[in-house]
Order: sequence, then structure tokens, then C-alpha cells
Amino acid sequence: MVRTLILMRHGKSGYPEGVADHDRPLAPRGRREAALAGDWLRATQPAIDAVLCSTAARTRETLAATEVTAPVSYEKSMYEASPHTLIELVQLTDPAVETLLLVGHSPGMPWTAWELAANRDSGPAGELSEKFPTSALAVLEFDRPWAAADPGTGELVRFHVPR
Repeated sequence: MVRTLILMRHGKSGYPEGVADHDRPLAPRGRREAALAGDWLRATQPAIDAVLCSTAARTRETLAATEVTAPVSYEKSMYEASPHTLIELVQLTDPAVETLLLVGHSPGMPWTAWELAANRDSGPAGELSEKFPTSALAVLEFDRPWAAADPGTGELVRFHVPR
């Protein structure tokens, strides 16, 4: 069974004065682009089985704007997470999940996509290596169980920036 991992960076956030980083909301542009990302997800990945989302306000708002309806687990450890932490979360995913969406932050999302991809010389990897802007999505496929989703074992099949 092929497993699909979608790594999404949160939408463009606002910077209201006096608001802690964890609590920063999305900017209007962030809500618009996250909604466009949701349209793209529904068109290309219609069966998302589970979502792991950072507890930060901007990631939660990004997920809400996508209108993805899969079961969600909010993970505090995803805030400022390293690729190692994010890969561990993927490896702990229920084996019944075929398509998993992670909504998180930079640099964790781009670094994790790069770390997992075996095909770093592909077109999508080239795009990803240039820039991983807000609301961007990296889609990787694995031919193994989540528990064996180690660095260099995924195929980066798409990189999409909703604009």
C-alpha cells in the first residue's frame, strides 16, 4: 500500500503588537491562501485520513481555512520542531492511515520534506529547495509502513504553492 504524507506550512501570519509568537493569528492573505490550499487538497488528495497540527494559533487557523475534515490531533511538539521530531510523529502514525497531513512551521516543514525525499534531484525537489513559502504543500509517497518512513525513503511527487 502506498502511503501519502502532505507537509503544509501555515498561512501568512499577522504580527499584532503584544501577541506572543505561539498566539499570532493568520493575516487576511494567509486565510485566503490557506483556503486555496484546501481547494487544491480536495482536488488532488480527496481522501485525507488524519491530520497532525501544531498547537499554534496560525496553524490551527490554517487548517480551519483548508476545510479538511479528517480527524485532527493537535501536537504541541510540532511548534519549533526539528525534522527528527516530525519524522518521529509520522512514524508513530496508525498503520491504517493512508494519507496524513501535517500542518506546521518553517523551517520544520521544508527541512522534513527534504530529509524524507529520496529524489532530491527531481523537479519538485528543485522547487522546494528554492523556497517553501507560507501555505505551500509538499507531497511525498512511501512504499512502506509509517513506522519505516525514514530519511531518504519517500518520493517527493508534488510541491504546490497556492496563489
